[in-house]
Amino acid sequence: MSENTRKPTLVEALIPITFLIILLSINVTVFGDAALEGSNQMVLLLSAAVAGLLAMRIGVSWKTLQRGILHSINSAMSSILILLLIGSLAGAWMISGIVPAMIYYGLKILNPTILLFASCIICALVSMATGSSWTTVATVGLALIGIGRALGMSDGIIAGAIISGAYFGDKMSPLSDTTNLAPAMAGTDLFTHIRYMMLTTAPTMVITLIIYLIMGFNYTAKGEIQDIEPILTALSSSFNINLWLFIVPVVVIVLIVKRVPAIPALLAGSLLGILCAVIFQPHIFHEISGISDDPLKSTYIASMMALYTRVNVVTGNAIVDELLTTGGMGGMMGTIWLILSAMVFGGVMDASGMLKRMTEVIISIVNSTGSLIASTAASCVFFNITASDQYLAIVVPGKMFEKIYKDRGLAPENLSRTLEDSGTVTSVLIPWNTCGAAQSNVLGVATFTYLPYCFFNIISPFMTILFAYANIKIAKLKEKPESEFD
Repeated sequence: MSENTRKPTLVEALIPITFLIILLSINVTVFGDAALEGSNQMVLLLSAAVAGLLAMRIGVSWKTLQRGILHSINSAMSSILILLLIGSLAGAWMISGIVPAMIYYGLKILNPTILLFASCIICALVSMATGSSWTTVATVGLALIGIGRALGMSDGIIAGAIISGAYFGDKMSPLSDTTNLAPAMAGTDLFTHIRYMMLTTAPTMVITLIIYLIMGFNYTAKGEIQDIEPILTALSSSFNINLWLFIVPVVVIVLIVKRVPAIPALLAGSLLGILCAVIFQPHIFHEISGISDDPLKSTYIASMMALYTRVNVVTGNAIVDELLTTGGMGGMMGTIWLILSAMVFGGVMDASGMLKRMTEVIISIVNSTGSLIASTAASCVFFNITASDQYLAIVVPGKMFEKIYKDRGLAPENLSRTLEDSGTVTSVLIPWNTCGAAQSNVLGVATFTYLPYCFFNIISPFMTILFAYANIKIAKLKEKPESEFD
């Protein structure tokens, strides 16, 4: 930074945030669900410009701001690559019959009474096994959202159940990157962190499942069940539906359980999906490519199209035709644009010292164990909104509060639990956060549409705060400093 740099005032730090919130509110009112098509991205870039002008006014050089932007974007590159591969995987699994088979068998087994409950549990188990909410939503989540639509269930409700289950597993799995990151930031070990986190996570999940059961029974009582026979017929007549297709999802799950990184695992899943299409659905290639007299050329063109662009299989059933449409890698470009814009804003806010200035105010009002943990939770949500990335929402508050917890005689697992209860799970509720943007795009459901039904994600931060104020299972350091809270 320049030698003339001064610390930003609180008012200066709040100006870009206020500008962002006002314009995003206008966007939601004016554009509705279409806000993610470009207007939200522009708001983030304009907010970054406002922050940049204020930063240069206090002496921060453009070189420093640019370095902060590049560092922020670099931190999101892994997520961007994963998003591209999720797009290709969705296309490959659609033309191969994998997703249609999941929907077909799911419709035979599930019904609206238990769909929300079952979807949450299924996604929780898969996410626990893989350690990845993103992979879970992009695979079984896609099938479940299709089943929900076929049964006439609201997109927001079924997406909420899928995301709740996926983030339970992401939060509790020892394979999850955030589950490893949080204890590393707080200064505790992985399994102490998981055991301590279960204290707040278990009751949150029980409450969530009870809500979904009640909603399921009430939903059935309304009689809003569509006739699924035409849907089953359309699927079976358009695809060769068989249990062999499930080998590919099983292989992908095994790869991730074996700690194969997400990027090569998803690439393998995409290529295996294309292989399945060649074996079981050769007729699909002719339909997508429009070529019937050259099988090799038809297979190549249709395979490539499924991986990189929008394709759909026409069955004659409007509901099924909607389910069997994917965007490939190209369908992820709007989300990637949003992530890059969010990273620009977060980079400028961090490099200018504005994020740090706002968090200092939070720390200054802490006067009890309850308020400390509540402040930590609020900081995680704050960074999910402003820095637009769940990793930053864990890393920055983790670094910021680690010494305070130690000085107050609190064991580090209190901090690591709060980071996950608040940072990991709320990221998907923010439309411009990397997680919210990604899951919204993959499921085809606007963030604000599924947000009210993500009960696990909403309840989690409140549960950790409740435990703190009620002094339930608040671990203490063995040797407590004199500055410990009363």
